[in-house]
Amino acid sequence: MKHIFFVGFIVIFSLQSSFSQLVTTDLSFPNGDKEITIIFDLKQSKDNRATGLLGKTTDVYLWSGAGTNDNAFEYQPTGQTNFNVPFEAGKMTSLGKDRWSIRLKPRFFFKVPSDKLIKKLGLLLKSGDGKAQTEDFILNLYDDKLYYKLIEPDANKVFEENETINVKVKTSKTVDKIIFNNGQTKEFNNVDSASVSTTVSKMLLTIISGKDVISDQLQFIFKPKISVLNLPPNIKDGINYINDNTVTLSFFIPQKSFVYLIGDFNKWQIDSKYLMNQTPDGNRYWLTINNLEKGKEYAFQYLIDGKIAVGDPFCEKILDPKFDSSISSSTYPNLKSYPSENSFGGTVSIFQTGQTNYNWKVTNFKRPAKEKLVIYELLVRDFTASRKYSDVADSMAYFQKLGINSIELMPINEFTANESWGYNPTYYTAPDKAYGTKDDLKYLIDKCHENGISVIFDVVFNHADFEFPYVKSYWNGFQPSADSPFFNQNATHPFSVFYDFNHESTTTQTYFDKVLEFWLTEYKIDGYRFDLSKGFTQIKSDPNVGLWGQYDASRIKILKRFYDKIRAYDKDCYLILEHFADNSEEVELANYGFMLWGNVNGNIRNIIKGTNNSLNGLNYQSRGWQEANMVSYMESHDEERIVYDALTNGKNEVKNLNTILERSKAAAALFFAYPGPKMLWQFGEFGYDISIDFNGRTGNKPQKWEYLKDENRLKLFKVYSELIKLKTTQAAFNTKDFKESSSGLIKQVAMNHSSMNVRIIANFGLNAEIGNINFESTGKWFDYFTGQEIIVSENNPVISLAAGEFHIYTNVKLPAPEENLVPWKGFATITANEILTDNKSFQIYPNPTSDKITVKLNGEKTNIAIEDLWRQTMFSTQTKEQELTIDLTHFQTGMYFIQIIQKGITRTTKIIKN
Repeated sequence: MKHIFFVGFIVIFSLQSSFSQLVTTDLSFPNGDKEITIIFDLKQSKDNRATGLLGKTTDVYLWSGAGTNDNAFEYQPTGQTNFNVPFEAGKMTSLGKDRWSIRLKPRFFFKVPSDKLIKKLGLLLKSGDGKAQTEDFILNLYDDKLYYKLIEPDANKVFEENETINVKVKTSKTVDKIIFNNGQTKEFNNVDSASVSTTVSKMLLTIISGKDVISDQLQFIFKPKISVLNLPPNIKDGINYINDNTVTLSFFIPQKSFVYLIGDFNKWQIDSKYLMNQTPDGNRYWLTINNLEKGKEYAFQYLIDGKIAVGDPFCEKILDPKFDSSISSSTYPNLKSYPSENSFGGTVSIFQTGQTNYNWKVTNFKRPAKEKLVIYELLVRDFTASRKYSDVADSMAYFQKLGINSIELMPINEFTANESWGYNPTYYTAPDKAYGTKDDLKYLIDKCHENGISVIFDVVFNHADFEFPYVKSYWNGFQPSADSPFFNQNATHPFSVFYDFNHESTTTQTYFDKVLEFWLTEYKIDGYRFDLSKGFTQIKSDPNVGLWGQYDASRIKILKRFYDKIRAYDKDCYLILEHFADNSEEVELANYGFMLWGNVNGNIRNIIKGTNNSLNGLNYQSRGWQEANMVSYMESHDEERIVYDALTNGKNEVKNLNTILERSKAAAALFFAYPGPKMLWQFGEFGYDISIDFNGRTGNKPQKWEYLKDENRLKLFKVYSELIKLKTTQAAFNTKDFKESSSGLIKQVAMNHSSMNVRIIANFGLNAEIGNINFESTGKWFDYFTGQEIIVSENNPVISLAAGEFHIYTNVKLPAPEENLVPWKGFATITANEILTDNKSFQIYPNPTSDKITVKLNGEKTNIAIEDLWRQTMFSTQTKEQELTIDLTHFQTGMYFIQIIQKGITRTTKIIKN
């Protein structure tokens, strides 16, 4: 006799039952070869994007696929190609009240070959333009084998003590027998459905059809009597390891009636021994589990009110039934399998007694001063092809050569799926397994500290995705419930993507207080970058983006509270906001001690392309800030890449890679000069030119490490390295005494400090330009990149610059960088003593000229040289004549420099060839 046994037992409120409320069919056992009607109830969607479909009576379309394997979109209907236009074959019929239907025969609709079994359909609904959509749904199809479904009771029903339960099952075919046994046996012969009544919590179901047998245990939930007990001393929310064989679990979950623990320790069965105790205030449930095996990983969930199964919101590891299978064993060795006995579905948490603590090599790391911070923002997934924490850690030699002193990791706590930027968080204290183990992450942080590099985490406290336990625990079917102590039912601002936290709620505040302290203490990180901190508001502003950014006293209070809480136990960790609100708000936050992002991407992109834009956005003083607390950046994860933009959209004069790389050096020289912390996005240092929208905005991007084999890209990297060295080692680059001049395409920054004065000038014009540079003091200055000594005889001399040329002048000689990192040789002398027509000793005329110039001299021994804008010598001679005519007819049109050297004194001026 052939037996078909379902593993474990069937619980009436299983995930499949919940799914059936979202997508249902007119057939109990839909088949790929039978015509079926598929019905969607949009109010059950968990994707926030589906709100744009609610209330519609037309313009809703099916986007779908059929699968004969794990890929539910293996076959797609003919003509379904553009998500942003209506797909007429998938046009849905409105049933009213946000319910929609479509009738189709899967094999015909998806053109699946007749010899292939259709196992599942991939389904989602969208608007015609694709701007609103549901999440993906998987509808399992059946073959001709034996199956059954539980039709009654209601999936979410929790029964009172001694309440009678009506149980009804339906089979996929007429069977010989359906047998119920709840202490008494009831048998039904030659039927495809059967019903009984019971008052007990468990019932054995047996179905016999010839040689096929299904044997399952049905379990029903009766409201239990709970024990009210104080929380034991020193127990925190989450997992508490008492000893190698004992844990105490504490779950903060207000407004709930009872909670069971289910997991590997009780074979995922609802057991009265694992009914959690309630604290007297009714807000927490806790339970101690004994006799555990030391070092063994146990998976578990909290079953709330007999309906909702969630993981622990403070756990450090989860298992995911959908996405763990795509994590390789080389990334996460010996990853525990998702428990097949768990019929509740969803992510599960892990606890493990007797763990070996990570052995930190660095326990007294001294963080770089925030004004000297040079932060390297990176996405683990795209920085290294292996996508591993450990391989980022093994890149320290690269970071050392570049010279950065801080790494900012894009979100690494658990997020939905494994292909993400991480801004869809699900568990806030669990490192995402797609990048490695928690010890791999600690190794990365330890290696950074070993090499003098601080580590900043990008954290997403504005919203959470559905699998976050406190989203699922307070859910009303299609959005957070009105009584949620953590979430707004609807986002209070127009940039929310998932489910919006209420940051005025003390429960939200307390939760994130614990999360922030956890990473600082357990992982020894050095600070946070708060994503979308402007979203920490309760002022309803949708869709008015401008209103959202106006001064918000509540938001200020929320953020200052975060600051004060952290400062109580960590005096100097970095606290960075991605804020971009009204400057009055940013002034207050900056002056309070926060650092704030300062985006100059658009301005830098424009000036590199030769379009004038001010760089005043780099100047914290111009915004009224007391301290240099602006983390300015030319690129971040969110901006188009500078080199790509210039190559794609630049003017013809700059639409050349090597030209753009030179102009990028000039932009970087000015960028690093402005006082305050700086940030660069991964690979900007060698001119990364892959668009942010390549493979989709958040899609995988290639690393392009081979770019460093290109001589000109490598020179850009080395220039970055030199500029970062100046930023992190020279006090003048963090002075408060600085001035800028950026009204035209010649940009300048002047920095004065007791240790050294610095002048930086760059020409972003498309042609050679003349300008004045205010040295403020005469005497010796030094051109940093050429190492050349120059004599300044007057404070405000004229300087001529080729397009893209820049110079860094210091009045203290510094060790010279590697030669030829820039393509010019520098000036021998910069002086205001130009050779003018009224000069008693020298005259040059005509100037400008179309063919030749005449130089009148004084008859003494004189060296004369003419150089082009790149300091290439075009003409040179020595003479004692009183007049010399020089033929320029073979010179190209443009500007040149003529030097007249007599008795060791050099005078330089420009000549123009028409």
